[in-house]
Amino acid sequence: MSSYAEELRATAQAMMAPGKGILAMDESHSTCNQRFEKLGIPTTEERRRAYRELILTTPKLSDFISGAILYDETIRQSSQAGLPFTQMMQAAGLIIGIKVDTGAKDLAACAGEKVTEGLDGLRERIAEYYQMGARFAKWRAVITIGSQMPSLTCLEANAHALARYAALCQEGGLVPIVEPEVLIDGNHSIQRCDEVTDQTLQVVFSQLRLQKVALDQMVLKPSMVISGQDCAQPASVEQVAEFTVNCLRRNVPATVPGIAFLSGGQSNLQASQHLNLINAQYADRLPWRVTFSYARAIQQTALEHWAGNDAQIPAAQQLLYHRAKLNGAASLGQYSAEMEQQQPVLA
Repeated sequence: MSSYAEELRATAQAMMAPGKGILAMDESHSTCNQRFEKLGIPTTEERRRAYRELILTTPKLSDFISGAILYDETIRQSSQAGLPFTQMMQAAGLIIGIKVDTGAKDLAACAGEKVTEGLDGLRERIAEYYQMGARFAKWRAVITIGSQMPSLTCLEANAHALARYAALCQEGGLVPIVEPEVLIDGNHSIQRCDEVTDQTLQVVFSQLRLQKVALDQMVLKPSMVISGQDCAQPASVEQVAEFTVNCLRRNVPATVPGIAFLSGGQSNLQASQHLNLINAQYADRLPWRVTFSYARAIQQTALEHWAGNDAQIPAAQQLLYHRAKLNGAASLGQYSAEMEQQQPVLA
């Protein structure tokens, strides 16, 4: 058992605080730069720093955000005034998280499939991040649905890496966010997504147990069970909530303190509606806290409004706060369509 066990349990509970979710702002350079290019924002370290400062200085963000996942570049950066982002987050009541995988690479002998890398030197990196103030980490595995996919090879390779990462995190004092993302890309039905998510979670939890990961000291970040983006008959909000809840209840032990969904290509509206119905209709059947760990579904409107123009920072922060507030409400089953029409105001 990790010498950090009590601290890890307390951190996981704090990450899952009622009415709050986790902000994913750990986009890699290439992903962040792609989003900047679409909006005509210079793809420089300084502009990435300015954007991350916009997010982290949003007033009262901790009303609805328990912690934020940073990229390696970001955890080392400071505000324009010279204050380290880590100090700013601690002062604002935000738990510091860090992405520790090095990305999904082609899986040998499995055409079209990926395996996430980053185990080499991970113990040492975890120790450094802990010293810098990080208290949780994230590792994302990518599962693609296709005619012959996913293969068991892909599922086992990714689950093994996720479990080894999680064990190293707990040894070093970081709560691991375990993120097996079943991609929304494709024309598959919600039933097919259900099968694949079921299989994925079975393999992941089998490996977590094998690697002696303490399930009460981790957070699961799954994708919702949803039809593919190109499906001819998209699943309804009710179907997504029902399939997702049933799949998680079959596979996720009650000892896991919380589930924080990724948005995974859903629109802002879908991400909020699905999370809300899961909590509004099924809360009494859920043994774990169920909330969000969204990236684009919280950031995108703010990013588009800012578009690199610092004069727009206050308005962009209002939009960011508004989406965090809406998803905070959804995590309690208290979101409504009317809330979308409200003027974003920093209350």
